[in-house]
Amino acid sequence: LQDLTGIDSMDQCRRTLEQHNWNIEAAVQDRLNEQEGVPSVFNPPPSRPLQVNTADNRVYSYIVSRPQPRGFLGWGYYLIMLPFRFTYYTLLDILRFALRFIRPEPRGRVTDPVGDVVSFIHSFEEKYGRSHPVFYQGTYSQALNDAKRELRFLLVYLHGDDHQDTDEFCRNTLCTEEVVNFVNTRMLFWACSTSRPEGYRVSQALRENTYPFLAMITLKDRKMTVVGRLEGVIQAEDLINQLTFIMEANQTYLVSERMEREERNQTQALRLQQDEAYLASLRADQEKDRKKKEEEELKRRQEEVAREIVLAEERRQQTLQEEKERRSESLPPEPSLDNPDSVKIVFKLPNDSRVERRFLFTQSLTVIHDFLFSLKETPEKFQIVTNFPRRVLPCIPTEQRPIPPTLKEAGLSRSEVLFVQDLTDD
Repeated sequence: LQDLTGIDSMDQCRRTLEQHNWNIEAAVQDRLNEQEGVPSVFNPPPSRPLQVNTADNRVYSYIVSRPQPRGFLGWGYYLIMLPFRFTYYTLLDILRFALRFIRPEPRGRVTDPVGDVVSFIHSFEEKYGRSHPVFYQGTYSQALNDAKRELRFLLVYLHGDDHQDTDEFCRNTLCTEEVVNFVNTRMLFWACSTSRPEGYRVSQALRENTYPFLAMITLKDRKMTVVGRLEGVIQAEDLINQLTFIMEANQTYLVSERMEREERNQTQALRLQQDEAYLASLRADQEKDRKKKEEEELKRRQEEVAREIVLAEERRQQTLQEEKERRSESLPPEPSLDNPDSVKIVFKLPNDSRVERRFLFTQSLTVIHDFLFSLKETPEKFQIVTNFPRRVLPCIPTEQRPIPPTLKEAGLSRSEVLFVQDLTDD
């Protein structure tokens, strides 16, 4: 685990393995995801980071071995070069093993996965041209997520820069027109060099044996699973046949997933419709309740206003009655019949009733007004009018005449008939 992930602390390696139940593959995958910026499964975000199932025993594997030497000269050359080749690769493995103790694997820490992929695409096009399958310009995890979301096959190609068969595969197989058309129309295609951290991380997860290496990944049992592995130099026609075989063998999983998604979408749409109908009904009920409360509040306010009007009218009538009583008590006594200054006045009220009383010539017209005001039959607002000639007696003080005239000054005789005119409506 320390060699694969670059973790310096042995205690941290032990804790990581314990968290993954000592499953080194899961621990490496999780650690590499963390280095890429994807949160650990033990401190998960709302959605679990996507991982690939590489432990399926039913993975289709197709390995193309290098051609065997032919003829006497071929076997002779092979036997002569065998000791040198064995010594070279043995020393190279020993050197690589020793370097791990001196410094950690520089490719073990992924800092710019997208940059690794884009850089590989540029170098690939510089060497092999622009006629190639469309490379997915994103990280390996992003390609997995898109393939899962779109329910498509994902073809992963790991490019070994130093491998002796890489050039032949890229020129004669991967960049041929039939392979380009086949891959572009059937699947997503992600590739990276193993000399770059992102490609090295994926190679550690997929555990290739040799190069060129291709892995077919698809959604199977709700997990992104490696369903096919193609290793070694494979010809264009054979590659298309093998990929077609793998896709046909696993097409049922995608069909099943599409049906399940469709069913889930329909269920979700039905649930959404039910929720919308419920919310519409709830809003309608709330609107009814609101209108009912508004009507009740309006009715309460109208009743309150009506009560206030009644109370105000009662208070006004009470005040009016008190004022009538006060003015009645303040009236001067009625003069006797034999008083030479007395004036007999008959008042004709608006209800056709008559009232008679004696006053003094020296008394103000205000006394007449107060007398009439104190009567229950008299309207609240009124004026006193003579008949011939018709004129309104100035009984109430005004700005022009702050002191009303006396009966004598008003020109009244010893016996008068005055009319009380109702002004309440005015």
